[in-house]
Amino acid sequence: MAQEVRAVIAPGKGEPVRVDTVVVPDPGPGEAVVRIQACGVCHTDLHYRQGAINDDFPFLLGHEAAGVVETVGDGVTEVAPGDFVILNWRAVCGRCRACLRGRPWYCFDTHNAKQKMTLKDGTELSPALGIGAFAEKTLVAAGQCTKVDPAVSASVAGLLGCGVMAGIGAALNTGNVGRGDSVAVIGCGGVGDAAVVGSRLAGAARIIAVDIDDRKLATASAMGATHTVNSRDRDAVEAIRELTGGNGADVVIDAVGRPETYKQAFYARDLAGTVVLVGVPSPEMTLELPLLDVFGRGGALKSSWYGDCLPSRDFPMLIDLHLQGRLDLGAFVTETIALDEVEAAFARMSEGDVLRSVVVL
Repeated sequence: MAQEVRAVIAPGKGEPVRVDTVVVPDPGPGEAVVRIQACGVCHTDLHYRQGAINDDFPFLLGHEAAGVVETVGDGVTEVAPGDFVILNWRAVCGRCRACLRGRPWYCFDTHNAKQKMTLKDGTELSPALGIGAFAEKTLVAAGQCTKVDPAVSASVAGLLGCGVMAGIGAALNTGNVGRGDSVAVIGCGGVGDAAVVGSRLAGAARIIAVDIDDRKLATASAMGATHTVNSRDRDAVEAIRELTGGNGADVVIDAVGRPETYKQAFYARDLAGTVVLVGVPSPEMTLELPLLDVFGRGGALKSSWYGDCLPSRDFPMLIDLHLQGRLDLGAFVTETIALDEVEAAFARMSEGDVLRSVVVL
């Protein structure tokens, strides 16, 4: 029987979000209903609200979430009612050419629930990243549920559902940061700080955090950055080279996603170094680089989608590290809030006042 729950809706482009009643259908084949316990407020949700993703309004916002499986549909074997899970927006198919080549993190046919959640009047909702978790309950594909140790707090576990995983994965999976490497991270919001943490976990010897906000640089230092550069005060490329013996960093991670910061990353890496783009550009952005420089510097230019993660592999591992005291996921949580405080959280995010606001239900 369908259920009515409270949830956060973005009704139209640029309009303030509101809490409304949403109808969640019973799960169909391959689907699950999850009772949400916590959901982080991510920049991607703000992009949906602003119409920067697409115009499929109204949106059911929220995607960086953890909770408990309530019911499952026919054919579901991955999870069962009562399982504590982190939701992911890349449920791999297991059948496409990437999956069959043993590279499921590149899956070309990720999927979501087939049924639609609606408003009480029947208006269909577009769930953010196929999840829609600023809600008491949500409907997802069962493959979007990754079972983890229930000993972890939902308010920190959910962060792996997007931003923290994206940053840690950019360092560990995409950048292949190794012991003794030098790493520069440009942009020290939630994703950039997670890249700092990932670089520290990998054993990087030098981790250089770059931003224009001293508050963010201080947070990056607390997360494990060994050096900081305020690029308002000095040229980021020159500073990174100075701090790496004149060579440039082995890996430079662009967690901003603008042409200016990508060029900084490109020229701040060592010869044969790696650039990782994990910040999300907007559709109108273009990049121009001398092709001779691309050829002559060698190395690798990579994009990192969701930290090239495989949720079934990476989520449980990172939760275990957290429970062992080796990964402080709680350091990313600035505040916990209620469902009706999401609009205010967007404002604080835009001002750079929070690392992560987390809705707790």
